[in-house]
Amino acid sequence: MKIEKDTVVTLHFKVAEPNGKLIEQSKDPMVYLHGGYENTLPKIEEALDGQEAGFQVTLQLKPEDAFGERDEALVRTIPKSEFPPGVKVGGQLEGRTDDGTPHVFHVMKIKGDTVHLDGNHPLAGKELKFQLKVTGVRAATAEEIEHKHVHGEHGHHH
Repeated sequence: MKIEKDTVVTLHFKVAEPNGKLIEQSKDPMVYLHGGYENTLPKIEEALDGQEAGFQVTLQLKPEDAFGERDEALVRTIPKSEFPPGVKVGGQLEGRTDDGTPHVFHVMKIKGDTVHLDGNHPLAGKELKFQLKVTGVRAATAEEIEHKHVHGEHGHHH
């Protein structure tokens, strides 16, 4: 079966820096609903469209095609007194952008009585190399299409 809109794609991946330094590798397969549902990066969907199980590809993506450019407006330094007790480096907190939109921020550093937050994706601003291997393709169920994501093993559970 070919990968097209409303198919469920199962794949293994590796993400590395352009020099080959490994950033992340899938232990379990990644499973996503193909067809513009924002379940993976658009350039990955574009590369896989029309392919079948067994297809392998290496993509070199610029920041704008991966996790975006860094936005320094999403970096914040806030007094520790404004946080609940137990705030830790590596934690995530929901806050608001300058225009009031809810946004997830990562706690990057706690220095004295200030907390340094970053709302950028950890890989924002980086050129990345993706190695992909498609291990399965199937038709999506009507419920998966309605919910815009995969259900079941390695997918979303309700």
